[in-house]
Amino acid sequence: MIQGTDTFPITRVETSRRESIDFDNLPFGTVWSDHMFVADYEDGDWQRAEIVPYGPLPMYPSCKALQYAVSLFEGFKAHKTPQGDCVVFRPDMNQKRLNRTAARLVMPEVPKELFFRAMNELIALDRDWLPDADQGSLYIRPSYFCTDPSLQVNAGSSYRFVIMTAPVGLYFSGEIGLVTTREFVRAFPGGTGDHKPAGNYGATLQASALAQAQGYQNVIWLDGIEQRYIEECGVMNMFFVIDGTALTPPLGGTILPGVTRDSAIQLLADMGIPCEVRRISVEEVQEAAQAGTLEEAFGCGTAATIAPIHRLGLDGVEARLEQREDSVAARLKAELVGIQTGTIEDRHGWLLSV
Repeated sequence: MIQGTDTFPITRVETSRRESIDFDNLPFGTVWSDHMFVADYEDGDWQRAEIVPYGPLPMYPSCKALQYAVSLFEGFKAHKTPQGDCVVFRPDMNQKRLNRTAARLVMPEVPKELFFRAMNELIALDRDWLPDADQGSLYIRPSYFCTDPSLQVNAGSSYRFVIMTAPVGLYFSGEIGLVTTREFVRAFPGGTGDHKPAGNYGATLQASALAQAQGYQNVIWLDGIEQRYIEECGVMNMFFVIDGTALTPPLGGTILPGVTRDSAIQLLADMGIPCEVRRISVEEVQEAAQAGTLEEAFGCGTAATIAPIHRLGLDGVEARLEQREDSVAARLKAELVGIQTGTIEDRHGWLLSV
């Protein structure tokens, strides 16, 4: 087992790419920092943990990650405070969720000490890649996958854990439209909908492409049994504001327990905004839209933070939502981003200084 307090071995880049990057125009997840952390699990132990230049990783084409999607990931952000400090938002929840997904895929646990040492040392090394608060944030992407070169459909014995970082700006810009789909289902009871394996995301691409062909950005996912109750939207958790009350679906085994979702529910309570966690049918949202009581809809997630929805396609019922500066989504986003960037008190102890 990798132990001790010494830093991991580091192979530095000869020349940083930092100066060639336009930090005022950062796309999401396509610009990567100079270095990455890599560790392997073999013979029942973690080995060869090191920080190396970001680049390709050798692997066999027969490995279980490629053949059977024995692969998972997480995502969270670091922000720069007005004092110039680097703070990471709720990484403990991502670390726990990573291991929860690993257990679902019969993968060894990534030790907490290894996870946080790697994260801290990597961010410290590439500290100059952290954007200013008005430019964006540093997205942190741990990935974990099976490297066994075997076509046997069973638990593997060798794995690789990688952490990469990417400076990112805004995830969504412009108007967001969502449409219901009954041709595709994201998750079923007993499946992996409440975990974060990589395979969950590739399976959504056709549905989102068809939504875009209809003029929407993505889909509203419904439950897999009755196809009546709203679960998520695109790759985000979803909220509605109906007659002054924020509503969001319960987790229930098919919805990802989002860190931003959990934070939003707590902040709504702090702000004195009523919030109900319960099942929400398409019919209820249709009726609220027609009655004029559907005030807002928004998605939330690590990448997007809080993303107001402008347009809903609800089984043929079209709803356009007014965007107001004093909306629940706008107030919630300001509160959340303020905490993340250190301009509002971190009263729940969500920030970790690096």
